[in-house]
Amino acid sequence: MKKHIAVIPGDGIGPEITTEAIKVLDAVAHAYGHEFHYTYADMGAIAIDKTGNPLPEATLKASLESDAVLFGAIGDPKYDNNPNAKVRPEQGLLAIRKALGLYCNIRPVKTFDALLHQSPLKEERVQGTDFVMYRELTGGIYFGEKKLSEDKNTASDLCQYTRAEIERIAHKAFAAARKRRNILTLVDKANVLESSRLWRRVVTELHEKNYADVKLEFLFVDNAAMQMILAPNQFDVLLTSNLFGDIISDEGSVIGGSIGLLPSAAVGDKHALFEPIHGSFPQGAGKGIANPIAMILSAAMMLTHFDMDQEAAAVATAVDLALATGVCTPEVFPENNYSTSDVGDFIAKNIA
Repeated sequence: MKKHIAVIPGDGIGPEITTEAIKVLDAVAHAYGHEFHYTYADMGAIAIDKTGNPLPEATLKASLESDAVLFGAIGDPKYDNNPNAKVRPEQGLLAIRKALGLYCNIRPVKTFDALLHQSPLKEERVQGTDFVMYRELTGGIYFGEKKLSEDKNTASDLCQYTRAEIERIAHKAFAAARKRRNILTLVDKANVLESSRLWRRVVTELHEKNYADVKLEFLFVDNAAMQMILAPNQFDVLLTSNLFGDIISDEGSVIGGSIGLLPSAAVGDKHALFEPIHGSFPQGAGKGIANPIAMILSAAMMLTHFDMDQEAAAVATAVDLALATGVCTPEVFPENNYSTSDVGDFIAKNIA
């Protein structure tokens, strides 16, 4: 199979971890007979420095013409620490999400046996955790009408959703559940919010009509937050709105004990972008200490997007082996002396 991939290394450690992800993708292509063609482009601080624009037209064009986008990281202290900066790196990421129509944020949360001791929760609570969150990314309270009274003492933010917005992400979440353990949990606040009642009604109708084989469950968001601490291993696929997803996805990100292991995706009807959830870690750039596993697993999510499930499983297995044998950067195993490229080499070798 032939695929064209737009590669946006970005800022900080982005170029280093992206190099390792490409190394792994090349190993997959060689082992399984695929052709991956890469178009490299800039976004973020590096793009501002070169062009004054955090998302240059050439980058957007390459992204629109690709089968998927692989993105490293964004951000630089010279912009973060400058309150007067009119153009910021993060504007590039927001702009590309809008331009590509990426309405569905996908965040897997998985614990690794070799790292259970690093979780802030008790090992017996988190062992076996393997769920994925589907968060609506372009609607809800963040994008609703905002009002501030003339005396600036009263403010409001409108939380608005349409049936179409809910249906399109629900379809993706149900399809994901069918490939996993066949359980979908809708997280809402339907006992209070009319918008949540719409979510529950639309998802229930869709379940009855198209996905009756999937077990559908409901949780109020406050209970869901509690259950993620009490027993995160009970979940399979979580579906929720923008605001709720923003909050509980960050809660889920710390369960495994290392943010450097978690990938993510933002997908739409035509385009998809894959990136690790961590930041650009500028202090670690160029030192060979950046953990590339979240980036490599983001590439594995891209393979799943391409319906290359066997190939994605091979990457995940190689990552499991790396962690089980202690092959990772000091952020995970301080006692070991593996560099960013060492980790990528090991994972690529164990795919080939």
